[in-house]
Amino acid sequence: MAIKNRLDVDLGDRSYPIYIGSGILEQQDLISQHIVGQSALIVTSTTVAPLYLETVQQVLDAGSVRHDHIILPDGEQHKTVASAESIIDLLLQKRHDRRTTVIALGGGVVGDVAGFAGSIYQRGVNFIQIPTTLLAQVDSSVGGKTGVNHPLGKNMIGAFFQPQCVVIDINTLYTLPARELSAGLAEVIKYGLIHDAEFFGWLEQNIDDLVKSDSDLLAHAIRISCETKARVVEQDERESGLRAILNLGHTFGHAIEAVMGYGNWLHGEAVAAGMMMAIDLSIREGLIDETVRARSAALLEKAALPVRAPAEMSPERFLDAMLIDKKTIDGNINLILLRKLGEAFVSSDYSHDKLLLTLQS
Repeated sequence: MAIKNRLDVDLGDRSYPIYIGSGILEQQDLISQHIVGQSALIVTSTTVAPLYLETVQQVLDAGSVRHDHIILPDGEQHKTVASAESIIDLLLQKRHDRRTTVIALGGGVVGDVAGFAGSIYQRGVNFIQIPTTLLAQVDSSVGGKTGVNHPLGKNMIGAFFQPQCVVIDINTLYTLPARELSAGLAEVIKYGLIHDAEFFGWLEQNIDDLVKSDSDLLAHAIRISCETKARVVEQDERESGLRAILNLGHTFGHAIEAVMGYGNWLHGEAVAAGMMMAIDLSIREGLIDETVRARSAALLEKAALPVRAPAEMSPERFLDAMLIDKKTIDGNINLILLRKLGEAFVSSDYSHDKLLLTLQS
């Protein structure tokens, strides 16, 4: 089938394409043109391997690429240094050289761990992203962030490492559990909140059919999301400023994940609750009005996402976890707030008392 969309992330000599379409995972030339050597290691998961591993193996066979694979256990709790080490162990055991290609076939955990392993194996080897969850397709597969979690904080160990390409086959979403699809929609909604009020309105009109996995609507939502992230990353690859707006709700959300235990709340679920907390603080700071809260809560709830943090999260537990965050500098917690629907900014200039009220609400 033809590629529906191609986007390019313009980063000079680290530029790469994002391919979006239906059935494109089976296109042999699409992947093979981005393999620089004669070998590859496919990193996938216990859920994804039975569905798509054979397809990718056949593509590599057609291109005469020697390949091995490793199947990681599913879940955020396995996004660890040990998982990255298991990938490196296999690369060494199978004698993969510096021209090998690490192919991440799976969701965000697989992409992050495989990318991190690829970034440090022989100081960096070729890397391809094939995300199979909506969350990974619109967020973690684009932009070059790779890494693993630490028991004290999410994504505290990692590297910026851009892929050679990202292959997004919308057909992989048809095997995605409803809860995982909803988790991905949290990141899609985020793009409307931080950058594109018109897209937010489009989501309000189409959320019911998006939840039902309408292919054309999903393709449009993925394209807009990837395009938004690509343009932000082009301006700030290593998150020294603008790119931080992509983390709306994430400091709150990462705290929820760390305290509740990785995997008990899906990343998108924690981000959804975190975005509502960022909106609450933005209202308390007099930046936006209640209309934004009402519209956001309604949209998130239609996407089957939580709009409140878990009751077990006390302000003290929140603050302890939030202080161990990449956006915390010199003890100051930088948060992403909204000036209006569709415009976000980074701030440490907010009332600590108002933050505590948000954490208590």
